[in-house]
Amino acid sequence: MQIIPAIDLKDGRCVRLYQGDMDKETVFYESPLDAARHWVEQGATLLHVVDLNGAVEGHPVHKTEVAAICTALDVWVELGGGLRSMQTIEEALATGIHRVVVGTAAYENRELLRSACAKWPGKVIVGIDSREGRVALRGWKRDTSMDGVELAKRCEEDGASRIIYTDISRDGTQSGVSIEEIRRLARAVKIPVIASGGVAALNDIRRLKEIEGEGVEGVIVGRALYAGAFTLREAIEAVSQ
Repeated sequence: MQIIPAIDLKDGRCVRLYQGDMDKETVFYESPLDAARHWVEQGATLLHVVDLNGAVEGHPVHKTEVAAICTALDVWVELGGGLRSMQTIEEALATGIHRVVVGTAAYENRELLRSACAKWPGKVIVGIDSREGRVALRGWKRDTSMDGVELAKRCEEDGASRIIYTDISRDGTQSGVSIEEIRRLARAVKIPVIASGGVAALNDIRRLKEIEGEGVEGVIVGRALYAGAFTLREAIEAVSQ
């Protein structure tokens, strides 16, 4: 199981939000590159970077910051936030991004998702953000009536390489992971699932490790790492035992 540090970008800085609320931020690094360098030094092989402003505005905002990370560091980067056209996806991959995360567009524009998956096989992930089991869009500002599992199945049909599942109610709260929801989604699809939201302690990492065989290949960790609940090295050791 892969431990993936999160780097959320807002107004040029590395922040963490509480339950996705753009007005409830904690700044951890003034420089996103410094944050990325820290996690690489701690053993990260993949970084999960989210352009929060981009997710809300509908187009990438932090192109410079993302390009700096890709240029300076030898690490894979997956990027999400505002990637809602073939052009923005292509531009992101051209900067050195290893794979892109499509969220809102996967729900609103199936043809885009299909075209992107066909053009860049293995490079397109779908991010499913769920509030009380229902999909939320546009930087978590818009709720839908669609069940997250239903969308996951559809995206698998459309060619997505994997699913990132985020429980919004737990994101940034360190209240524990939604094991049963993650298991339910992982069992419903054949592509790998990455868990996100709510990790509070190493025990959460170990519980996810227990369902790795059901299709959970990794976990994105944010606030717990930034707040020092455990170190990245400790998390990596916890899943390698």
